[in-house]
Amino acid sequence: MLEWKRMSSGPRPVPDRVATPSVWVVTSAAALTLVTSFNLLDNRGDPLVDLVALSVIAALVSTGARFAAAPGTALLCWTILNGFAIPPMGRLTWTASQDGGRLACLFAAAVVGTVVARLVHARAAYRRITH
Repeated sequence: MLEWKRMSSGPRPVPDRVATPSVWVVTSAAALTLVTSFNLLDNRGDPLVDLVALSVIAALVSTGARFAAAPGTALLCWTILNGFAIPPMGRLTWTASQDGGRLACLFAAAVVGTVVARLVHARAAYRRITH
């Protein structure tokens, strides 16, 4: 005889994802704090340093996010980078050759953060189930 059991009973092997708006709020706050700190410390130095740091933030914040949050996460980080770290300050501008690459870098960081977290959680769940 076949017996049906609910999969949702007991602890979940893989944690639930964080709501996308929550991810975007944390991303905005962290990115704005980081860029402001860099501006105060090095007086609006190299935007590449800001881009690398924002990529790390995008990857870290995305570890708890769904894949659907990645484009918004990248766009929020790019907006803060473009508005507050790249001259002219306080104005959003678009230079296709540079900003397209920056946006792609931030998007890739967000996707990589999500993928790495999914793989780590899946591996841990597999180990719990098989051992």
